[in-house]
Amino acid sequence: MNRKWKGASCDGAMVLLLLGHMTTALEVPLDLPQPPTITLQSPKDYIIDPRENIVINCEAKGKPHPSFSWTRNGSHFDLDKDPKVTMKPSSGTLVIDISGEKAEAYEGVYQCTARNEHGTAVSNDIVIRQSRSPLWSKERIEPVVVQLGVSLILQCRPPAGLPPPIIFWMDPFFQRLPQNARVSQALNGDLYFSNVQMEDTRSDYICYARFPHTQTIQQKQPITVKVLDNSPAGQRRPSFMTPKGTNSVATVLRGETLELECIADGLPTPDMSWNKEKGDLPSGRFSFHNFQKTLRVTEVTEADSGDYRCTAKNSQGLAHHVITVMVKAAPYWVGAPRNLILAPRESGILTCHVGGNPKPTITWSVNGVPIENTPKDPSRKVEDDTVILSDVQTGSSAVYQCNASNEFGYLLANAFVNVLAEPPRVLTPPNKLYQVIANNPALLDCAFFGSPIPKITWYKDQQTSILNSDPYVLHINGTLEIHAAQPLHSGKYTCVATNYLASKENHVRLEVKEPTRILKQPEYNVVQRNSKAVFECKVKHDPTLTPIMSWLKDNEELPDNERFVIESESLTISHVTEADEGTYTCIMNTTLDQDSASAVLTVVEQPDPPTDLELTDQRERSVQLTWTPGDEHNSPIQKFLVQYEDSLHQEEAWVNMTEVPGTKTTVHLDLSPYVYYSFRVLALNDVGFSDPSLPSKQYRTNPAKPDENPSEVEGFGIKPNNLVISWKELNGLQSNGPGLQYKVSWKQKDVDQEWITETVANTSQFVVSDTPTFSAYEIKVQAENDYGTGPTPEVVVGYSGEDLPSAAPDSVQVEALNDTLAEVRWEPVHLSAVRGRLQGYKLYYWRERSLHKEDSQPEEAQVLVFGENKTDGRLPGLHPYSLYSLDMRVFNGKGEGPPSARQQFETPEGVPGQPASFRVTEPSLDSLTLVWTPPEEENGRLTLYTLRYQPVNTTSELGPMEEIILSPNETVLTVSNLKYSTRYKFYLSASTVKGSGPTVTEEGVTIMDEALLRQPTIAVGKGHTETPYTTSLLTPSPHPPLYKVRSNLLAFGSVNSSVGENGAVISWEYWGVNKNVYVEYNAENSKEAWIKKLVNGTQTYLIKGLKPGTSYRVRVVAKDHLDQTIHSTDELVITVPAMPSRQLDIATQGWFIGLMCAIALLILVLLIVCFIKRNKGGKYPVKEKEDAHQDPEIQPMKEDDGTFGEYSDTEDHKPLKGSRTPSNGTVKKDDSDDSLVDYGEGGDGQFNEDGSFIGQYSGKKEKDTAEGNESSEAPSPVNAMNSFV
Repeated sequence: MNRKWKGASCDGAMVLLLLGHMTTALEVPLDLPQPPTITLQSPKDYIIDPRENIVINCEAKGKPHPSFSWTRNGSHFDLDKDPKVTMKPSSGTLVIDISGEKAEAYEGVYQCTARNEHGTAVSNDIVIRQSRSPLWSKERIEPVVVQLGVSLILQCRPPAGLPPPIIFWMDPFFQRLPQNARVSQALNGDLYFSNVQMEDTRSDYICYARFPHTQTIQQKQPITVKVLDNSPAGQRRPSFMTPKGTNSVATVLRGETLELECIADGLPTPDMSWNKEKGDLPSGRFSFHNFQKTLRVTEVTEADSGDYRCTAKNSQGLAHHVITVMVKAAPYWVGAPRNLILAPRESGILTCHVGGNPKPTITWSVNGVPIENTPKDPSRKVEDDTVILSDVQTGSSAVYQCNASNEFGYLLANAFVNVLAEPPRVLTPPNKLYQVIANNPALLDCAFFGSPIPKITWYKDQQTSILNSDPYVLHINGTLEIHAAQPLHSGKYTCVATNYLASKENHVRLEVKEPTRILKQPEYNVVQRNSKAVFECKVKHDPTLTPIMSWLKDNEELPDNERFVIESESLTISHVTEADEGTYTCIMNTTLDQDSASAVLTVVEQPDPPTDLELTDQRERSVQLTWTPGDEHNSPIQKFLVQYEDSLHQEEAWVNMTEVPGTKTTVHLDLSPYVYYSFRVLALNDVGFSDPSLPSKQYRTNPAKPDENPSEVEGFGIKPNNLVISWKELNGLQSNGPGLQYKVSWKQKDVDQEWITETVANTSQFVVSDTPTFSAYEIKVQAENDYGTGPTPEVVVGYSGEDLPSAAPDSVQVEALNDTLAEVRWEPVHLSAVRGRLQGYKLYYWRERSLHKEDSQPEEAQVLVFGENKTDGRLPGLHPYSLYSLDMRVFNGKGEGPPSARQQFETPEGVPGQPASFRVTEPSLDSLTLVWTPPEEENGRLTLYTLRYQPVNTTSELGPMEEIILSPNETVLTVSNLKYSTRYKFYLSASTVKGSGPTVTEEGVTIMDEALLRQPTIAVGKGHTETPYTTSLLTPSPHPPLYKVRSNLLAFGSVNSSVGENGAVISWEYWGVNKNVYVEYNAENSKEAWIKKLVNGTQTYLIKGLKPGTSYRVRVVAKDHLDQTIHSTDELVITVPAMPSRQLDIATQGWFIGLMCAIALLILVLLIVCFIKRNKGGKYPVKEKEDAHQDPEIQPMKEDDGTFGEYSDTEDHKPLKGSRTPSNGTVKKDDSDDSLVDYGEGGDGQFNEDGSFIGQYSGKKEKDTAEGNESSEAPSPVNAMNSFV
């Protein structure tokens, strides 16, 4: 990069400005040389608590780690001279122990210096001051006596503290004094009264001052105020108590809070208002306090300068005061100097841009020394707020200080210039994973360092193109930004940092996730009190992110209450109360994003009862009722229900009177005479009715004659010779007066006669006797009381009583239309014989018997009813080929008449039912036997059976169909020439002359091996059966059911078993659709898991490897694709018979006889050799022989090894080690050749009881060494004998 400063060239300036900007992104790694940087320091104005040690912070970093020193009040602060002051290790932080000392002794201005070989950094000037909370000065306060209505100021004047105290007015019991628009506390702590009132008289006005640093409270002496009313002040226009006059000036610093105050007196109490002249109050930053007397503006800017007007106004006039606000500014940063990293011979600039009012003065220092006092440096040039560096050299690193100050404060900043050459580094961790939500920005970091500044390039996946165009944006700090990341942007990214020294690359990964979205938002919910509210919140999110559902109520956490239940997609609130009302927000969070939705819960309940019932406009037959509605409880009132109680006729019985719309609270009520009314009102909303209101006052009406007659008048007979006249009585409200009676009148219709009248009371019917049967009468009933009769009654027609019909229908005829339907015809009965109101005809019919079953019994009669105008009808649902009987009767309201003459008819033949049973038995390699029974309902004479069958493969596909016609008397058939181990499906139906009946189906399987037919059969739960017999793999149940269409619930049929030496054969019937069928079994009382065998495509299975003499539980199950059991048979218990002992008599086996002969011959040869050797004489040194030819793999064994006994010498009985026979039954040739062959004939050598040889060594045979080594291991005759003992 080797850029150089080119005088005042604009191009060069632009290059340096760009370079300076780029370097702001660099942080020097701490393992590289660098000047100090202050990382922590105490505030400029540091107020300390005198009760605690003083800690003045100063922390810095650098390479090498900096050393620290301090100045106090501009002079070097020698820490070694004051034992109370210590500096923390590897730090510049001071700790001053003030125990036994006064903290004020350490007040002053402190500054920390951090230096290493590359430069020096300094801290701000830290002013240490002790907090103070002085006591109130003693003073005598005279009582304040004022006239009613005048203004008053009670001064507080607290002692000056550090920091200033917080003021408030209270009584001796620490209760705040009430404040309002008339009485309020000013900013300076004084208590202002715009006008005093008599209630202001009290003796306990106390001003308190709280000092926040020491948390102490001081109080002023109580002030007594006495208000007199002997010369009260009159009303007056406002005038300002503070500030005085009409104009004042206020100064505030930029960024601080402006507080303007106006307090006015006046009577009545003035109202305050504020406005800014030539502008508006700053939006969002102003507020009113102290009852509109204080205007507060936060974060003041220069634009807040200007004139602010406060206005006080009451009924007597108004007053104005204008406050001119001037905004000043302590120095503030526009652009603070930043650390500068340069390579040798590069150029750069340091800028110190500040603002302030008045304009700050800027000075520069180098390593804490004013720049004008440092040696001249031709590579450095200072221009006001800028330091220009050009052609820097190695070793010119330093720390520059910029100080900007004006009368309101100062700013101090350290910025180092670090000159070094360093190859690129990528500081972002390798293989970092970035996850973003689609359509959001993705920022891939490539934090780097290097000097000269490295160039950053980015690549994606295996591409070679540089990512520097849309949608990619490369930032100056190395970050690669994708404005709206999409799934296609996922992948591996590589950033490469390059300068002239080297290049460095780093890989990161980007995953773009689907956004979290609420698919179904919670909905507005209106629920009744004590019911349940449910908010649903269904969410879609990226499947690789873990969502967390949370709920808020009114933007706060849900109450800690078990009534609130949060589930994966809902919130349920049980037993809802009014307190549960509010806005509920569903928030779905993932690690990358969230989505939320809200809904309002409104709790409703029935309204409160109306109140204040009042009766107005009271008249003879009407009154007006008004009331006041109760609380609606979030559900508008729909209507009001007005009820009344008649305490004269029916006390404590409330009757609905009228309904009134919910928007009205008044109703005009029509009343009846002779009633003692009380009224009440109920309100109705969506939830229900309210409780009744309290009753109104009683209102009584005067008696009158009846206004109406009884209703529902009718006449009927309950006997053939009477007429019952009935009516609905008038109630007490309808009687209109005392002495209520009923005048009953009647006469026979169409007969010339006078009305017959009877008067009755307290009844609702009257019986007229001796009437002709079923005759028409005219009837009327009239009400009357002590005040007169009611209106003329209406005439109604009634009939006297009915009698049973006296005749039956004539000419009844019947004809069978088909095998299940017949038609009947008849002549109607004359009306005079009906003797009542004709209601219809009843046909009784029953089945006498079946025509092909002579011994069948008659069935119970059935009844068909035909209308009064019918003369024919049809009989459906008859049985074919049967004999039926029938008769017919007419009926009226009294009952049935006599039956007609009985008629008989026969139904023709029909198609038969399906065979009653059908099963497959006796399977063999190539045949199956079918057994069936005739249909229960033959419905005629059977003519033949039709049998069809076809093979079924393992995938339930059907093969070609075969058909056989059978005679009607056959019930057994063996179907031959079938394929072995194949499933067949059979279809059987019966026929009459009318055709074929429904088909019944069954399946069977031919066997795979005839040996299976000869296995002994085990009855379920019975164990082994002594006499084996041939059994079917599809044995039917003892009582076969009727064959109907099978339901999926009946997936398994019968299950059978046969047990033999080779195992147990299990066979079953299965009609289910599930293909995964298993045979499961385990020992009867075992707790182990069931052994499972897949048996798809067959209905038999041979279980092998069963233990003889053991009982097993066996079942067949069908499972779905999730391996869940769908169908299962009952468990079978089978017992494998104990096998008879098959031990052979070894003595009779040829191989054993031959072996024994060979062993005997070998022993004889050995004995002969022994005698020959013994005759030669001499001893055999066994130990020497064994030591010379000892096999390293055969080690001597101890006496407690439990092996064969060692050889012993009869003379000294010392054990000879290494003479043991190996446990594998073989010995080396070196050992075995000498064990028996070299013995002489002398001694008592013999075999003992366990087959080992006992004897003396009596000689030695000289043998060739090579001969002993040539032999491999040979069988030991001693061990050979032991193996057969």
